[in-house]
Amino acid sequence: MTRAILEARLRELDTALARLDADDASLRHDRADATADDEHDPEGSTLSGEWQRVDALRRARLDERAEVLAALDRVEAGTYGICAVCGRPIPAARLEVRPMATTCVTCAAAV
Repeated sequence: MTRAILEARLRELDTALARLDADDASLRHDRADATADDEHDPEGSTLSGEWQRVDALRRARLDERAEVLAALDRVEAGTYGICAVCGRPIPAARLEVRPMATTCVTCAAAV
């Protein structure tokens, strides 16, 4: 069950990343157009601002993807659900909310 949840999230992230990569490529193309002068458009966001937003979303998805892959590695190694700090089991409720969690609630609160 855990593996299936993590793999489903990985597919969702890959789909989102493909969409963000396409948005990024489109914005880069638009920014390269010498006639695109949106920096003075008071009605909307600038191409630069939109590119920064897409870039931030992409970096966040890449970070989450790395967390999911690490969680899948822990499943494979048999260490999934074990707190990386104290070695005690991570409560099922925490893993349900955050399947990539590496620490129990107590250790997470101490950080």
